[in-house]
Amino acid sequence: MEKSKLGNSDLNITRVGLGTWAIGGPWEFGWGPQDDNDSIDAIVEALNAGINWIDTAAIYGFGHSETIVGKVLKKTSIKPIVATKCGLTWSQTAEKQRTPCLKAKSILAECDASLKRLGIDVIDLYQMHWNMPAEDIEEGYDAMARCVKAGKVRYLGVSNFTVEQMAMVMKIHPLTSLQPPYSMFKRDIEKEILPFCKKNNIGVIVYSPLQKGMLSGKFTPEKIAALPPDDVRHKDPNYTSPALEINLKAIDALTQIAKRKRITMAQLATAWTIRNPEVTAAIAGARRKGQIIETAPAADIILSKDEIDEIEEILKERNRKLKV
Repeated sequence: MEKSKLGNSDLNITRVGLGTWAIGGPWEFGWGPQDDNDSIDAIVEALNAGINWIDTAAIYGFGHSETIVGKVLKKTSIKPIVATKCGLTWSQTAEKQRTPCLKAKSILAECDASLKRLGIDVIDLYQMHWNMPAEDIEEGYDAMARCVKAGKVRYLGVSNFTVEQMAMVMKIHPLTSLQPPYSMFKRDIEKEILPFCKKNNIGVIVYSPLQKGMLSGKFTPEKIAALPPDDVRHKDPNYTSPALEINLKAIDALTQIAKRKRITMAQLATAWTIRNPEVTAAIAGARRKGQIIETAPAADIILSKDEIDEIEEILKERNRKLKV
C-alpha cells in the first residue's frame, strides 16, 4: 500500500489509516452499541491488510477505544504507528460527561493515562483534539511539548484548528500534522487551511471522508431511521430532511461513476479526498471485519481528470440545491 511522509516527521504512513471512533462504543458522541470482539477483528484485519497506523482518542468511549487498541497491540507482532488525542476529559460520575480541558496538569495526566491504556511506551503522534477552551490552547500545547521532551511522545499534531491557531502553537513546538474533517460534502479546508499546511510542511490527515458513513452509498432513509437512538448521526444535519434527500440523490449519481470504474462508492469517496496533493492520508473507520478491506484499496486508486470534473459537477448541483 502506498505511503506518504507525514509533515516534518520521519513517519511514513499508508494513505488510508484505521479510525477507531465507533470502536469506543456508547457515549455522548458515540455510534451506538459495539461488540469488542468485532472491534478487535476489525483492527487485526486492518493491520493484516497493510495499514500501518491507527488513530484513536482518549475520549472515544471514555477510554474504551484506547483500551481495545491496546489489547490488539499486545497480541500482534505487527507494530503500527499509533496516534491518539488529548484535551477532552470526562467526569468520574455515573453519568459521564465530556469536559474540554487544556490545563497543563490535565494534559500531562492524560498522556500517562493513554500510554497505560494503549500499553505502549511512546505515542507516535499526540494530537490536541479540539481548540477549546481557546484561551488555554498555548498552555495545553506547551504541556504536550513537555511530553515530547520527557520521551513519552514523538510528534505533535492538532485537530480541528484554524490557521491562526496553528500559527500560534508552531511558535511553541514544531507542528507535525493537522486532522480536519474533509469529504465530498465538507470542503471548508480547501480555501485557507490546506494551502497553509502545504506552505509550512504540516501533514494533513483527514477524518470522516465518508461523511460518517453516508458516502459509503449504503444508506437509505429507512436505514438511517433504524440507527440506534444514541447514534451521533441523528444529530447531523446531513442525515435529516431536507439535506438527506438531496444528499442521497447526489450519492446515486456518484455511485454511477464508481460502478463504471468498478470500485465501491466508499472507495470513490475516500480516493477523492486523497486525490488532493495537500492531503497526506485519510482515516477510514471500521467497527467489524470486512469494512476496512473495502475502504483500504482507495489508497491506490487514481481518479482521472474527467472523473474528477464529473464529480465536481454533481457536487455543485448538490450545493445549489442546499443553497451552500
